Amino acid sequence: MTGGGLLVAGTTSDAGKSVVTAGICRWLVRQGVKVAPFKAQNMSLNSFVTKEGAEIGRAQAMQAQACRVEPTALMNPVLLKPGGESSSQVVLLGKPVGELSARGYHGGRQQKLLGTVLDCLEQLRGTYDAVICEGAGSPAEINLRRTDIVNMGIARNAGLPVLVVGDIDRGGVFASFFGTVALLSREDQECVAGFLVNKFRGDVSLLEPGLDMLEGLTGRRTYGVLPFRHGLGIDEEDGLRVSLRGTVRESVVAPPVGEDVLRVAVCAVPLMSNFTDVDALAAEPGVVVRFVDRPEELADADLVIVPGTRGTVRALEWLRERGLAGALVRRAAEQRPVLGICGGFQILGEHIEDDVESRRGHVEGLGILPVRVRFAREKTLTRPAGEALGERVEGYEIHHGVADVTGGAPFLDGCRVGQTWGTHWHGSLESDGFRRAFLREVAAAAGRRFVPAPDTSFAALREEQLDRLGDLIEQHADTDALWRLIESGAPRGLPFIPPGAPA
Repeated sequence: MTGGGLLVAGTTSDAGKSVVTAGICRWLVRQGVKVAPFKAQNMSLNSFVTKEGAEIGRAQAMQAQACRVEPTALMNPVLLKPGGESSSQVVLLGKPVGELSARGYHGGRQQKLLGTVLDCLEQLRGTYDAVICEGAGSPAEINLRRTDIVNMGIARNAGLPVLVVGDIDRGGVFASFFGTVALLSREDQECVAGFLVNKFRGDVSLLEPGLDMLEGLTGRRTYGVLPFRHGLGIDEEDGLRVSLRGTVRESVVAPPVGEDVLRVAVCAVPLMSNFTDVDALAAEPGVVVRFVDRPEELADADLVIVPGTRGTVRALEWLRERGLAGALVRRAAEQRPVLGICGGFQILGEHIEDDVESRRGHVEGLGILPVRVRFAREKTLTRPAGEALGERVEGYEIHHGVADVTGGAPFLDGCRVGQTWGTHWHGSLESDGFRRAFLREVAAAAGRRFVPAPDTSFAALREEQLDRLGDLIEQHADTDALWRLIESGAPRGLPFIPPGAPA
């Protein structure tokens, strides 16, 4: 028997699809429903490694956590990792299968993946009571309809009802709702059950006349109005258009435990990946995280992080062009804390041999750490665990670079020289005991009277955040009507709104 399903689409990118999907998942699992998330195709530089060693988007990993299930490659069968303005690495069922230009992908490769995507969805629907799917961008991208496998293409082929989410905080939500439906073909419009308003501020009664008029115009109802709430984002996914301000969560509003705050500067390198690594630091009371792109901004930082990147050599050149490379070298010589993660770790090394990612061959690194990196064609995808600073640490690795560490003190899989640290491990700062021990070392080196909070649990904060999303759906959406959609599909007889999709 096939489980129920729903596709959460959006009027635009960043309308709130990921958050709404996670919220519906958490609401359902609290009702005793066995539920899984699904996104056919994701474009993201923030990814995660499943227990079986598959790479998927971090948003789907977080949605799996909302469902209280272990993430698998079935939940995000196609992942695109941008490597520039016009090309991406294609990750299929968790493994990279090559680089393609946007034209090459949309020109034929994408449509060939539809069978794989539908098979993954069918496997999930055969295992779970419900599968909540997330679309991408807008379903009314008329130039991409022919090859679409993530929005209406999958809704049509899998018989999924579609809920369209609109961000009213941006303005123009009624036009966006109407226009989205009116630019879909008759066949696609039959799948669109209705709308969900996101990020509303004020008195809902003032909005209701507009919702009634929208229903009169489209024949489709609004299933809920979600109020604006700060700090409700889950792990960012957009590849080239990340909002740096959105990466720091507002989970904790608490004064520092010690007398000082600790200032963390993250170098905003091009093609920054897995910048969610700093979320655990931002969750600590008294830790101030900011993203920087000028050397002057490193002056008052107690810790500088060089994060992961999809373009290690490009990021290295950017650091040199901006004057940040010299500032990092001086900082390390002065024994002021620096942490390099994944691509950032590689940048801090002596040299890089890259015939895979940039194809630039031999490139000199910053020479701060005794590390030589060679890029391998096969990507390392693992979930390592170990010990550092006397504490248990867990993480995940996603990289082509193979590091040959020739000196320094061991640090996870990398090394430490003085107050400069380097590792390939993403997610290590989510291990609470290790994070506190690391921050104590940083504070001592920086001469700050900062004390880590003794009871900050990053996993608990994640759970609280997901429960808040579930609360939003439970309190502000028509959950009975949502369940009928998931169980029975879109209502029959929905009217066609002209002009429809162009021929």
